[in-house]
Amino acid sequence: MLDLNQMALFVQVVQAGSFAEASRRLAMPPTTLSRQVAQLEDALQSRLLQRTTRKLTLTDAGRTLFDQCAAQIDALKSAANQLAGESQAPKGSIRVAASAGFFEFFQMEWIAEFLAHYPGVQLEFVLADAMADFIGEGIDVAFRGSPDLPDSSLVARKVASGHLALAASPAYLAARGTPHTVQDLVAHDCIRALGQAGPTTWRLNGPDGPAHITVSGRFSANTGPAQKRAAIGGLGICLLPIGSLQHSFRTGELVEVLPGVASGVGNLYVVYPSRRHVPRAVTAFVEMTVQRLAGLIQPPFGDANPGA
Repeated sequence: MLDLNQMALFVQVVQAGSFAEASRRLAMPPTTLSRQVAQLEDALQSRLLQRTTRKLTLTDAGRTLFDQCAAQIDALKSAANQLAGESQAPKGSIRVAASAGFFEFFQMEWIAEFLAHYPGVQLEFVLADAMADFIGEGIDVAFRGSPDLPDSSLVARKVASGHLALAASPAYLAARGTPHTVQDLVAHDCIRALGQAGPTTWRLNGPDGPAHITVSGRFSANTGPAQKRAAIGGLGICLLPIGSLQHSFRTGELVEVLPGVASGVGNLYVVYPSRRHVPRAVTAFVEMTVQRLAGLIQPPFGDANPGA
């Protein structure tokens, strides 16, 4: 079977005019080039080049082979160079997994700027508070509240930290009273995260240090935005990342309960595959998010698995 690499080297030698010049262009020892061409001649059982100390001369067989394959070799080189050039510019689709409330703190203006800068990129967001399946859902990048990685081929980078806050509507507090201690929460309707097995325990920071309070309530939901809407609707007290609550605090829809008490730190990580040849579009998106989120002081996250 003919070695196509040897044929390509033969064409390069002919186009360069000598083994020495081809060696310089290809950064390959002349002896290696000579040996490869000799092996091609053995495979074809035909001499292709007449070698002298000053120049190379094509034999009839060599001229025939060169005329028939040079154009194809050049076309392949051109296609490869074009592909390599295109790979320098980020392009393609990026599938991102994030929490349901992701865009309460991640600004759409950042997305618009990224897409304007990279016109060949498309973004797909899968928003849910449950942890996404990288392989099953075809995820390229995920935002998570924990660096725990079930798949060793993944890489996690911490991009920001924040804390949680307690909140309730003015109407709820007027009807049920305002808690003054963390223990008072036991007597209130607390909006819980759906899917927690057994009693719901909130890990808070009381005046005497960390306090683990078992709470109950008649409403639960599996996403942060739904829990916040329930709190605004007067269904109870929610425990959510403070960044997702700040707008409602400003408008008066919600009031912070026990300010400073629910200050448990939450982290946000961006997770992506560590395999070789990560698409440039994915790398560019990760770097953009790291830069944008690095400046956030209190981003809206903090539950165990808020991002994917």
